[in-house]
Amino acid sequence: MNAIAAARRTWNERLFYLFALPFAALVIVFGLWPIAQSIRVAFLDSYTALSPDPRWVGFANFETIFADPYFHASLRITLIFTALSVVANVAVALGLALAINSPLVRRGSTFFKLCIFLPVITPDVAAFIVWKAMYDQDFGAINAALAALGLPPMAFLARADSALWAITVAELWKHVGFYTIIFLTNLALLDPELDRAAMLDGASWRQRLVHVTLPQLRPAITINAVYALIQFLKTFTVAVVMTRGGPNFATNFVSYYAYRRFDEALYGEATAMATTLFVLVGALGYAMYWAAERRDWR
Repeated sequence: MNAIAAARRTWNERLFYLFALPFAALVIVFGLWPIAQSIRVAFLDSYTALSPDPRWVGFANFETIFADPYFHASLRITLIFTALSVVANVAVALGLALAINSPLVRRGSTFFKLCIFLPVITPDVAAFIVWKAMYDQDFGAINAALAALGLPPMAFLARADSALWAITVAELWKHVGFYTIIFLTNLALLDPELDRAAMLDGASWRQRLVHVTLPQLRPAITINAVYALIQFLKTFTVAVVMTRGGPNFATNFVSYYAYRRFDEALYGEATAMATTLFVLVGALGYAMYWAAERRDWR
């Protein structure tokens, strides 16, 4: 009997690997292999990288990009934009989730969930084209609203001091629904008895939120923060559609700068930037997850 059970267990394990093999092959061919090739090109001469006999240059491409002041500026802008977007998306999503989950709007919660999530499934290019039109200084809806209030028009995307904020708002509108749904899912799993007990003890709404609700939402906050960090560090589409990295390199993110280097056939420098961003995403994502897991939320 034991031999039969062992044979059945062995067969089940082999069957699992058999079904997992196609997915593993897809991940290796279309995921890991391109990443490995990109990292390899970062150590090759740009002009011979795509030739049958590429020339190895070691860390020369990394030395070039780290000596480039525009790359320093793009890295700084990327980090600032990411910090703004992570904080804004997580905070706004949490507020929206708490509002939708409250008894006041719970009856129409499905409608609000639909409205909040629709931007997430809207194609990025289409959404950002609409936002670019809304920001237009002469014909945009936002400046029309400012004019109705008696305020002067603003060139949101043509000024270096406002372009980054403008695309941050557009990205917030585009992605906040995703994080809101994650928070709503976790709110539905909370233990209501804990909140009820705190209410009977005389705890205010703020005290229950800080000491009861937020500690239980810790996994959702961590997941949203880490995912948002990864999402916004590699932001690309909004810069292509709305600003082209301008004005005056104010939105020249690392991903867009690497794309421009690819367009100029500087493959070594471009992949060196992409590799640097890849390492940065992994390091900051792990650091944020580690810090969130170690923090005492009580």
